Amino acid sequence: MNLIQSVDVDISIVLGHSRMPIHQLLRMGRGAVIELETDENEEVFVLANNVVVAKGEVILSGEKIAISITEVMKSSDHIASRYSILAA
Repeated sequence: MNLIQSVDVDISIVLGHSRMPIHQLLRMGRGAVIELETDENEEVFVLANNVVVAKGEVILSGEKIAISITEVMKSSDHIASRYSILAA
């Protein structure tokens, strides 16, 4: 097996963000809905090990949800994008 194939990468998709007081978050139960401050057609961010590596759009196909990559980040964009998403 190739050494690179054994490396684990945590992939996350950021669909939007929301701000709320911690006491409100703690009162939420199973099935609670958190409204995001975003539109359904806005781009999403693809993170690999908590670093933004790409931007994309949500694609619905029947009951499946996928992300279509629309832009791959340049290495110089990684640091700026990582903090701009978290600060939003």
